Amino acid sequence: MAMKCEFCGKAPAYGNVVSHANNTRRRRWNPNLKRMRAVVAGVKRHVRVCTACIRAGRVKRAA
Repeated sequence: MAMKCEFCGKAPAYGNVVSHANNTRRRRWNPNLKRMRAVVAGVKRHVRVCTACIRAGRVKRAA
């Protein structure tokens, strides 16, 4: 399953962790995804959504 928000498309970001001694290693920052029931196109279904979309109100929670 892809680590991707179904509303905004936010996906993992890649980059380097740089220590004080300038040692670098690759890492990835994953989006904070939550699985919730939402109303999508008039139908209730489970979606994986980032918390930024939930807080912004882009997702309509299913009752």
